[in-house]
Amino acid sequence: MDYSPNPERYEQMQYLRCGSSGLLLPRISLGLWHNFGDGTPYERSREIVLTAFDHGITHLDLANNYGPPAGAAEERLGKLLREDLKAHRDELFLSTKAAYDMWQGPYGSWAGRKHLTASLDQSLRRLGLDYVDLFYCHRHDPLTPLEETLQTLVDIARQGKALYIGLSRWPLSALKTGIDYLASRDTPLLIYQGRLNILDRSPEQDGILDCLSSGGKGFISFSPLAQGLLTSRYLQGVPEGSRMAEERFLKRSALTPALLLRLRRLNSLAEQRGETLAQMSLSWVLQREAVTSVLVGVSGKQQLLDNIGCLSSAPFTEEELRLIDLP
Repeated sequence: MDYSPNPERYEQMQYLRCGSSGLLLPRISLGLWHNFGDGTPYERSREIVLTAFDHGITHLDLANNYGPPAGAAEERLGKLLREDLKAHRDELFLSTKAAYDMWQGPYGSWAGRKHLTASLDQSLRRLGLDYVDLFYCHRHDPLTPLEETLQTLVDIARQGKALYIGLSRWPLSALKTGIDYLASRDTPLLIYQGRLNILDRSPEQDGILDCLSSGGKGFISFSPLAQGLLTSRYLQGVPEGSRMAEERFLKRSALTPALLLRLRRLNSLAEQRGETLAQMSLSWVLQREAVTSVLVGVSGKQQLLDNIGCLSSAPFTEEELRLIDLP
């Protein structure tokens, strides 16, 4: 079926400048970590991406190893770009990453020059592109000299393979070094990707958000719904077929009686606000200082539309924030 995008798509999204850069990002971005591999019908993946674009979600987030199998998500998006979105490439902001396990042997992982360079070249081939808009180092490498990793990122930008550079899951000390190094070589850090949600506030507690805010850098949250915990999915326990039931990325032991009680309290508060737990949780992240966007991963069109509904959320009162903070 031929695809014609919604002409009013940009009226349905909010955009925020990424730090002090010239880039505007949608408050909701689409992550392609799950549901874009061989276990999901291609037409469902297509429907999710096109629905996102029709609602003004211009940022699609990938990594070399997203699938499964590794590389499948980039291949699927490459097909979508060729068949549906070729005329709209310049309306899209596409990011990918490298540093996690991708292929066998000593160069298939971590953040050395060999891996980062080869991985990005492979990603570009799978996507059918000459460049991505944003390339991340996906994790901090404690064994490779920071200068090697950072200079490789500088060189990637200078070669025109990426317009912007990002870091993900780097500790504060390494992040500060990275910010200074990249700035000194006229390739300033654009954005940092980390896990931030009501249940996991590490970027706040570790000083990362303060560092980014004071330095004019953006922050984007992955797992803003704690991989589904901050939705209605687990309010009655562990449902069959869920990630936790199959222990894929979530362990059954994580849903303690105390956590279940907290989730139910949060859900009651969301209902009082006229929202779903997911919408309230996304809104909480978006209202944190320095947060540019949240990455949502969805299994279907309706779930995506429900998540977008968080953009209509009212500001939190002090009492609501106090209740959200209760353990």
